[in-house]
Amino acid sequence: METILLVEDEESLQYFLRQELTFENYHVISAYDGQTALDLYATHRQEISAIILDWMLPQKDGIEVLKTVRTIDPVLPILLMTARNDITDKVTGLDDGADDYITKPFKIEELLARLRTAIRRLDKMQGSRPEHLELSFADVTLNVETRRVTRAGMRINLTQREFDLLATFLQHPERVLSRDELFDLVWGVDFAGQYNTVDVYIRHLRQKLALADKPELIWTERGVGYVLRQN
Repeated sequence: METILLVEDEESLQYFLRQELTFENYHVISAYDGQTALDLYATHRQEISAIILDWMLPQKDGIEVLKTVRTIDPVLPILLMTARNDITDKVTGLDDGADDYITKPFKIEELLARLRTAIRRLDKMQGSRPEHLELSFADVTLNVETRRVTRAGMRINLTQREFDLLATFLQHPERVLSRDELFDLVWGVDFAGQYNTVDVYIRHLRQKLALADKPELIWTERGVGYVLRQN
C-alpha cells in the first residue's frame, strides 16, 4: 500500500481528499500546516511514496516545504495544489521541484490520475536507471548520482526540472523531441497544450549552458520540437 503525505489546511477539502485517497487504497498521513508536514516527513520519510501539497499553508508555505524536502530527496513525487493559475506561478512551482501542478478547483479524478502518473514515473525511473552514472555529449557531462553537471569542466547549477530535461536530451542525442514527448519524458504528465512551459525551461537551460566561445547545443526544429546536436 502506497503512503501519501497530504498537506492541506482547508479542513473540508482535506477530509474529502483523505476519504478519496483511502478509497483508492492509499494510506494517508495528514498535516494542516507546513511545519507539521516537515515533522511528519522526517518521521515517516522511508514510508512516504508521494506528497500532495497545498501552496498556501500556515507556518511554512508549500514552496518552503517543497524546497526543504528537495534538499533531502530529489526524486520523491510531489504534487502542488493551489488556486494560483498564472503560468508564471506554475513555472515557479515546477522550477522549485514539484513534479506536477494542479489548479483548484479540480476534479478528483484528475488529481488521482496525476498522482498515479507521478508514482509510475518514479518507479520507471528507478527501474531503468542508466547503466553508467555519467551521461555526456560534446563537452557536457551529467552525473546521475551526484547530480553534478559540467560544461568544459565548469560546474553548472541546474534546478531539478532543468537537470531532468538535460538528462533526457543526453539520453536521446541527435533525436528531435517534440514538446509532447518532452512532457511525457520529463514531466510524465499531459500539460493540456501549455507548450510554453517547455519553451520556458528550454530557454533557461540554454542560458545556463551558454559559455563564452562555446557553440549552441540545443536547437529548435520549428514546428517539430528540440534536438541536442552539434552544428
